[in-house]
Formats: sequence, C-alpha cells, structure tokens
Amino acid sequence: MLTVLEANVRKVVIELMRYLPNTISLIATFYIIFLAMFLGISVIGDPASADANLRFAIVGNAFWFLLLVGVSSMGWELTTEATRGTLEQLAMSPVGLRTIVLTRMLGTLAVHLVITVGMLLLTMLTAGQWLRFDLPLLAAVLAPTFVAVIGLGYMVAGLALVFKQISALLQILQFVFLGFAFVPLAMLPWLELAPVVKGVDMVRHALVDGATLAAFGPRDWVSLLLNAAVYLLLGLLAFTVAERRATARGLLGQY
Repeated sequence: MLTVLEANVRKVVIELMRYLPNTISLIATFYIIFLAMFLGISVIGDPASADANLRFAIVGNAFWFLLLVGVSSMGWELTTEATRGTLEQLAMSPVGLRTIVLTRMLGTLAVHLVITVGMLLLTMLTAGQWLRFDLPLLAAVLAPTFVAVIGLGYMVAGLALVFKQISALLQILQFVFLGFAFVPLAMLPWLELAPVVKGVDMVRHALVDGATLAAFGPRDWVSLLLNAAVYLLLGLLAFTVAERRATARGLLGQY
C-alpha cells in the first residue's frame, strides 16, 4: 500500500512538472477567477462587508480548486489510462484497481493541497486579508471532508470505467462544486445532506470568523463524520458495481 501510494504521488508530481505550462495555466485560471471576484467585491460590493466577503471568496475559491482536482481528476485519469491502453494493466495489479484509484486520489489531494496553500497565500496577499489558521481544528475537519471527497472520486471513477467519455459530466460538476464551495449552510440548511458542504462550512467559520474547536458542538461533528462515512460507502459501492460491469463486458481492455 505504501509503495503504491509513493508511486502515485511521484506520478502526480512528475506529470505536474513535465507538463509545466498546463500546471501554470491551471493555477493561473483559478487566480484570475479570484481576481474577478476581488474586483467585483471591491468595486460593486458593500464597503462595510467587503473584508468579510473577500475572506469568504478566498476560502471558497481554494475549496473549489481542491474539489475539482480531487474528484474530477479521477475521471480524467481513468479516461487517460484507457486511451493509453494501460487501464487493463492497472486492473491486473496485485493490489487491485480500487487501491490504485484510492492512492491516486490521495496523491492528487496531497500534492494539490500544497499548491492550494500557496494559492491561499497569494490570494491573501493580493486581497490584503489574512485568514486565521487553527491547525488542530483544520486537521480535524479536513480529514473527514477529504474522506467524502474520496467517495465522490470513486463515483466519478466508476462512471469513467463504464462510459469512458464523461467530460461533459465533469464540466457540469464544476458548477455543482462551485455551489458546494461558496453557498453557506445558513442560507440553505438542507445542503448539509450534500457531500463535503458541512466540512467546507466548518472550515470557513474557522478561517474567516476565527471559530475554535469549542465553537462546534457534538451535532456538528456527528454530521461531519456521518456525511463522510455515507459518501465513502456510496462511492465504494458505485465503483465496485461499475468495475464488475466493466470487467464482465470486457471494457477494461478497450477504449
């Protein structure tokens, strides 16, 4: 498991460095989107709430980036493996395709989390607004939140195994994740049932409002952990069904 994880982390880093113009374009795109938000809030928004809105935008943009790369990348990854003709080889690995997908997602999230930290520093410097980092609280909230992200990644990976081309769906997911990252639960409480939204909301309160561990009650933690467990199980179930269907129909060895 550790060997496979190390190999996949190395693969993610190598591809980011090898295709550096694409990596720079990806980061630049999200930075430009933030600049558009920054200008909109500064020029059009209410000056009295501009600082809070800017901090809100910084956190939302960072989470949107993480959700996109953490979930959508699995669809692109398996589609790419299928076009290269290497998907069947991965499925024949002793550790199994499910483990390879998991380690690929972990590697992608770990590497892009480092990039996100850099983006956060750049956007905070640009906006002149500084978030409050409570590292123990962030670690406690982000861990189950990323578990839910992995569950979503398994769902997308399962669809890619069976249907191969899911680029249109991934484009739609960009807007879904935009809502997950930016819509606060105070406005739409029922979104607590959606994946990762509870975790994003708790992190937002910690970074923007300076909330501490004491600010969250047992209900918050139960909701966060239950959400992570449910979506991870749903993701594993969806991927297992998709993998069996792809194997039975001989879809792993052809594109």
